Amino acid sequence: MAGSRTFTLLCGLLAATLVRATLSPPAVLSLGPEVIRERLTQELKDHDAVNILQQLPLLSAIREEPAGGIRILGSLVNSVLNLIIWLKVTSASILQLQLQPSADGQELMVTFPVDMVAGFNTPLVKTIVEMHMEMEAQALIRVQTSKRGDARLVLDHCSNSHGSLRISLLHKLSIMVNPLANKVMNLLVPALPKLVKSQLCPVIKAAFEDMYADLLRLVRVPVSLSSDHLEFDLLSPDIKGNVIQLNLRAKLLDSQGNVTNCFNKSVVSLTTPTLDSAPFSFTVRQDVVNAAIAALLPPEELMVLLDYVLPELAHRLKANIKVINDKAADQMGRTQIVKILTQEHPELLLDDGSAKVAQLMVLEVFATNEARRPLFTLGVEASLEAQFYIEDDQLIMLNLNDISSDRIHLMNSGIGLFSPELLKDIITEILKAVLLPNENGKLRSGILMSMVKALGFKAASWSLTKDAIVITPASL
Repeated sequence: MAGSRTFTLLCGLLAATLVRATLSPPAVLSLGPEVIRERLTQELKDHDAVNILQQLPLLSAIREEPAGGIRILGSLVNSVLNLIIWLKVTSASILQLQLQPSADGQELMVTFPVDMVAGFNTPLVKTIVEMHMEMEAQALIRVQTSKRGDARLVLDHCSNSHGSLRISLLHKLSIMVNPLANKVMNLLVPALPKLVKSQLCPVIKAAFEDMYADLLRLVRVPVSLSSDHLEFDLLSPDIKGNVIQLNLRAKLLDSQGNVTNCFNKSVVSLTTPTLDSAPFSFTVRQDVVNAAIAALLPPEELMVLLDYVLPELAHRLKANIKVINDKAADQMGRTQIVKILTQEHPELLLDDGSAKVAQLMVLEVFATNEARRPLFTLGVEASLEAQFYIEDDQLIMLNLNDISSDRIHLMNSGIGLFSPELLKDIITEILKAVLLPNENGKLRSGILMSMVKALGFKAASWSLTKDAIVITPASL
């Protein structure tokens, strides 16, 4: 555990030393208006916002300072209120939320259209007098930075939108009741904005805070990588136009929970594509994807009795060695062994729309299973075609296809010096037959992106930029 804490501290120090440079985050979750609107709407439902509107104390509100402190007008208003037995909201709804970026694109104005029907009872008529009330509450989403430099999203400046209040009678009334109804509506005009600020705005603020907390919980869900896992956490939020952008840090942990690698803001580039019509995107920097692949493909040693498993390749290998050294070829028996050691983690190389994996390995050939020393040792620099795809809607899969031996070096030889290029074709075939199935088997577990369904979408899609992988909802 001490090692883990030390590593985490070093991660923090590294981030601090780079703070003044132009840096990119390890990952970015971009949320478009559709996601923001739907999640905030759901939180308003969970906070019973409609019930709050239905419980608005209309009668109490218009009784408080009904005439601005003017005694004569106050007595006239009281005479009107004395004719009201009760006054309350009978139905209410919050219509589709509207999001509008500020002029500088750094803040987001959210409008909450409210539609209500209120009624009052009076001895003047036997039926309830109903009024239709339309209004808008508005609030501002912005980035708030503390004295310590920590940034978070907040919602404030919540109030009634100026000029949005409209009150009208639902039904025609008698000449006797109509003046009373007009006076009641006039009294509601100054009272309703105050009620919105005191009753609805706290609910809106609480709903937003819970939505924000839920988004942070969502990004912190560990991503399983065989026995290791990857964790994301908030670096800082941004607002860019009508998009909320959560810039994330990342760390890789082993099966014991020890941090083995961390990723903060870096000079490593990250191209965050615009959302266009996508509801959200999750962009992960190339070095983070590299670490995930490395966790799935740790260095290992493969040993194959080639004549038993791949007799045709064993025959071709012996024939190739015979060209180099007859005596060495004659020593090769049915128990000849090929040993492949992947020395370093593979490196993912991205281009727009395509990917390759570069891998270094050592290959040794033993004449028999009893031989203590290899006939020769080769260093191989190989590249593999990498193909990403989606399985079961949210499982990101990687499959390695064609492999090529870009460079082969003779590291050690017990059969004399020779050009390793003579063995390039057969070595490539052996790697294709032995290494590829082994690595693809390890990659079959995939990387589960639960974030897609957590955000309310059924399936994921992917794309590649020159420096990142981008996850978006699939078009159905």
